[in-house]
Amino acid sequence: MSFSAPGTRTKERLPGEVWVLIASNAVIAVGYGVVSPVLPEYARHFGVGIGAATFVITAFAVMRLCFAPAAGQLVQRLGERRVYVSGLLIVATSTGACAFAQTYWQLLLFRSLGGIGSTMFFISALGLMIRMSPPDARGRVAGMFSSAFLVGSVGGPVLGSLTAGFGLSAPFLIYGAALTIAAAVVFISLRHSSLAAPEADTQIKVTFGQAFHNGAYRAALLSNFATGWSAFGLRIALVPLFVVEVLDRGVGTAGLALATFAIGNVLAVIPSGHLSDRVGRRILLIIGLTAAGAATIAVGFSDDLTVFLITALLAGAATGMFTSPQQAAVADVIGNKARGGTALAAFQMMADLGSIVGSLLVGLIAQHLSFQWSFVISGAILVAAAIGWLSAPETRLPSAEHTPARPLGPEAAGELP
Repeated sequence: MSFSAPGTRTKERLPGEVWVLIASNAVIAVGYGVVSPVLPEYARHFGVGIGAATFVITAFAVMRLCFAPAAGQLVQRLGERRVYVSGLLIVATSTGACAFAQTYWQLLLFRSLGGIGSTMFFISALGLMIRMSPPDARGRVAGMFSSAFLVGSVGGPVLGSLTAGFGLSAPFLIYGAALTIAAAVVFISLRHSSLAAPEADTQIKVTFGQAFHNGAYRAALLSNFATGWSAFGLRIALVPLFVVEVLDRGVGTAGLALATFAIGNVLAVIPSGHLSDRVGRRILLIIGLTAAGAATIAVGFSDDLTVFLITALLAGAATGMFTSPQQAAVADVIGNKARGGTALAAFQMMADLGSIVGSLLVGLIAQHLSFQWSFVISGAILVAAAIGWLSAPETRLPSAEHTPARPLGPEAAGELP
């Protein structure tokens, strides 16, 4: 790897392993989208009520949250590559088993096991992204990493609706097979990679406690909670109901609304990653979180479909503006020579916690107060996260442009105050 001479700027060529990881993540996201449209209906065909059907989705998220600390410890001990492949195989096996479930309780068990595998591969994927990203391109890689999930989340539901024509169990078999192939490709591609598995004598472990001493990491925890609340809690749980009950539109329009948010994300996430490598993470996080908060509030006060779609697009773009810098900031704190499984687990847990708590509370707020109050409170949480970044240090300094970032090990815990 080479860096340009002082006063010049070149774009580093990304390692091939990075592209393998991005492609694998896209397959995962597409597969998840294939399953999600049919999962509630598949649960309903066992004769259970709506609450039990939707709990299959909640159980997956709860297991992700509960198993995250253990997954972080596994990454610390076994390394990202092994945990990533193992997580993929667990989700592949459990998802394929869902197709053969004979009772609701079997389906719930298999789907819950999938949550364990999901948190394993997501935490280790973040670790691999950090390890394999050139220090001068972390924002760019974070943008592509996120966009792979976003593109998959848009295209997956469409493919899922089509494959459901082969039977409700077909999407589960397709997803399981796709994940098995992805696991094999990742295993073969990264088996001899020095980037994915550096020498043991150079390995530094960054614990959650060490990372928590860094103000940028603490701010990232808060902003990731806000991301989970707004992007997964509010958006998935309440926006479809808002479209149907407030705007008086059909379910198809609700799908269009969610796609509009995702399109906004995709449009902004890669450019913001590039920009964060040039100007730093903090300014984009502050602007993006504030803009997302304001746009989220505006969405709640939309009384016309056109206005709603415009504000939804802006809210999605604002979310994309801070997503890449947020991941890149965490990567800066940990460094690409360190193994930070527990720190990454806590980072992911905040998003999962935000999505679970948010999905529960926004519904209660809408029921007892109004839909508008749900959007106002959600927007306020995003703005509060922006305020948290005001006092956080910059992790990507222009003066470090040509110097690989140092890991945050025990001897350097105070390097970024």
